[in-house]
Amino acid sequence: MVHTHPITVYYEDTDFTGVVYHANYLKYFERAREHLLGVDALVALYRDAGVGFVVYRAELTFKEGARHGDRLAIRTEVQAASEYRLVFAQAAWRQPDDRLLVKGSVDLVCVDRDQRLVRLPEGVLSALGAAR
Repeated sequence: MVHTHPITVYYEDTDFTGVVYHANYLKYFERAREHLLGVDALVALYRDAGVGFVVYRAELTFKEGARHGDRLAIRTEVQAASEYRLVFAQAAWRQPDDRLLVKGSVDLVCVDRDQRLVRLPEGVLSALGAAR
């Protein structure tokens, strides 16, 4: 299943050339993952179970830069790579021409309040349809 999250590029997102600053794509991808997982669910997971997600690995490939005023669709697919790690394949597509700008892969793992690695919660796996 592909999840799509809309982004509008604001002036503050761009560098002096008028192109989106490269690190901002990580922010866009983060927002898309947060909406896919569910903001309330993430808050409850940490509050009730003491479990949160952290980035284990991130890799981006830049094809073309977005510009101020562009509308983007961040498309995300997720799979469980192990009992500890989720892999999110993500891409930024400019709308309405549906042109690929940036693609990436972000691996997340779960940690407890003491930053120790823990298994992915079954509830998260079933909600994402990413069962092992």
